[in-house]
Amino acid sequence: MTRLIDLPTLAHLVHGIGVPRFMALLAERIEADFARWPAFDKSARTASHSARGVIELMPVADATHYSFKYVNGHPFNPAQGLPTVMAFGVLAEVATGYPLLLAELTLTTALRTAAASVVAARALARRDSRSMALIGNGAQSEFQALAFHALLGIAELRVFDVDRAATDKLVRNLAAAAPALRVRRAASTAEAVRGADIVTTATADKARATILTPGMVEPGMHLNAVGGDCPGKTELHADVLRGSRIFVEYEPQTRTEGEIQQLAADHPVTELWRVLTDQAPGRRHAGEVTVFDSVGFALEDFSALQVLHRLAHERGVGRDIALVPTDGDPKDLFGRMHPAAAAPRLRLRLRSVA
Repeated sequence: MTRLIDLPTLAHLVHGIGVPRFMALLAERIEADFARWPAFDKSARTASHSARGVIELMPVADATHYSFKYVNGHPFNPAQGLPTVMAFGVLAEVATGYPLLLAELTLTTALRTAAASVVAARALARRDSRSMALIGNGAQSEFQALAFHALLGIAELRVFDVDRAATDKLVRNLAAAAPALRVRRAASTAEAVRGADIVTTATADKARATILTPGMVEPGMHLNAVGGDCPGKTELHADVLRGSRIFVEYEPQTRTEGEIQQLAADHPVTELWRVLTDQAPGRRHAGEVTVFDSVGFALEDFSALQVLHRLAHERGVGRDIALVPTDGDPKDLFGRMHPAAAAPRLRLRLRSVA
């Protein structure tokens, strides 16, 4: 049987563990999987673009497990009462193709994106970083704030969004979720980033925006660029990039989708896994400006699905569904159309995940 983790189940699981602990588990698994980067069969995601958004498939596999995520990005969705991003994913055995897990990944994507941001910041930001500016206060913002507060020691957050209601929502949610985190509203991006150790940009507009300009960047900043994640969508002025050292997840994908789509194809970047395995330096000195050009990569979803699958069995959450035939004559698919034959027998097919 295939274990199903739907949105209510995932929310119950995260609530039971606690958001900081859950993101710590994600960060631990993401860092461990990035450290064995050569073991994975990797490719850039397959995207279907339209005038109003994009639908993508994100596959990755090692010798034992395969995963993919279905995810969309539609900036106009909130006006229709729908999230900008919606996702689900599958974890399967490589040896048999058997699907072990079918899981919601909308909420999980926000959690793993924040966890991946922290993994990068640990390697790239100054160790004494305590303040962060958060530009873009929409659906991703609470997750980024909580991850940096709980896992990196950020004590002060300066927030700005052109949508004041989004900032109101963020401030209200953080007051309840992280009362020790000092949250300051800013009147502009420039005010929010002034003096910040880390700047996170997480805006949603599908446009070549310049949320951050060179005059706003100060020596020693770490820039966590989360919002630019498809062709034609950027947040940083190109000269900000030219004046920084740039780190990416998977270069072939980021060249097309990330902030570096604005730069020449041979502009130097470093894949994050090389820093995590000590094959390339991270921050070289306190005054260096670093950029994590994060577009989201399938390996992060692989890590998240592994964590979900393990926790689901350890804690007995989710339910088993007959997604594929697992009994009877495997060559008699036609016979499965009979109602009696199609009714699943309660025979669990439990698989372990390393």
